[in-house]
Amino acid sequence: MDATQVGLIQDSFKQVVPIRDAAGQLFYQRLFELDPSIRPLFKEDLTKQIGLLMSMLSRVVSGLDRLDELVPTVQALGRRHANYGVQDAHYATVGQALLDTLEGGLGDGFTPDVRAAWTEAYGILASVMQAAAAEPTPA
Repeated sequence: MDATQVGLIQDSFKQVVPIRDAAGQLFYQRLFELDPSIRPLFKEDLTKQIGLLMSMLSRVVSGLDRLDELVPTVQALGRRHANYGVQDAHYATVGQALLDTLEGGLGDGFTPDVRAAWTEAYGILASVMQAAAAEPTPA
């Protein structure tokens, strides 16, 4: 990722922050539409989960220009998600739900360059999470 892509992500996310709750609801609605089998991984009331999602997204987006510092947090997230039952196949679905949510929330602001930047960032972060999830658990 280059500085231009990081800037596109950070600038576009500033537009999401004011609608964070609605964006979180849209994300989970879309996620469960794409793959209903994921729904049982979550509690019925998603209020807390939406807050956690948006907080993590904020942290990740603000740290994209210091990716080396962000990696340990993302690795830990990947390990936790493995414990929750998240499988490799779920990452593509989550990525699609994220892009669909951003497109819905940003409208015309979700340009091809913004989409490409988010796609690359998600791909990098999902790969880090998956690699960490696949590591053997220390005995």
